[in-house]
Amino acid sequence: MTSFIGFIVAIIVLSVLSGVVQGNKKKRKRSTGKRHTTVKKSNTQITSTTFNRSSITCRADDVLLKTPLDQINGAEFERLLSLYFRDQGYIVKEVGIGGKDGGVDLVIVDKRGEKTAVQAKCYADHNKVQVMTIRELVGAKRNHDCILSLLVTTSDLTADAKREAEQFKVDYWHGGLVENKLRAWGKWQPAKTKVKQRKVASTTVKTVTVICGCGAPMVERKNKDGKAFWGCSDYPSCRKTKAM
Repeated sequence: MTSFIGFIVAIIVLSVLSGVVQGNKKKRKRSTGKRHTTVKKSNTQITSTTFNRSSITCRADDVLLKTPLDQINGAEFERLLSLYFRDQGYIVKEVGIGGKDGGVDLVIVDKRGEKTAVQAKCYADHNKVQVMTIRELVGAKRNHDCILSLLVTTSDLTADAKREAEQFKVDYWHGGLVENKLRAWGKWQPAKTKVKQRKVASTTVKTVTVICGCGAPMVERKNKDGKAFWGCSDYPSCRKTKAM
């Protein structure tokens, strides 16, 4: 009986040991089956670019007041207009910073409490405001509870955009009008661009005076064949000649 019990205990011990060994083997297989992946991060370098109108960066106010309109971007143009309207007695809310304006860049409120939605477009002269911009402004002014709407651009509007503006009573300032208003304001004093002047070489023409033997000056004459010669100016008193 005792031997039988010992036999059973031995079987149980062996089964336990075999299970432990198999478990260790499975763990080793799992650990060796894992692949370690390394992710390489690429370092992106931000390089300085040349001036572009679509940039959302904005220089200091004192710099903008000395910068021509063709040297500022969209965000700076909005900021310059906000400074102008504040000095005209408006309460100004800048809602279009960062380019996410939804059709309105500034909301200005006059002394009577009337709100105007302002859309600013800083374009080059050849790039005119399209009709879609007018439609966006008309729809967006309601979102800001504005009664009036104003489009201000450094360039101009297309013919279709002007008709659309007149139809929906959208006031607009083109580039020439904007510059006149800013100059009349007095605080905007852009640096004058130097104009290179071409130096024109002065040419001096030397006149040759031929003196006759009699002391009188000689003048150019022509014979019957059309050939030029020098003849005395006292002709016919003096008939002296000289070849050219």
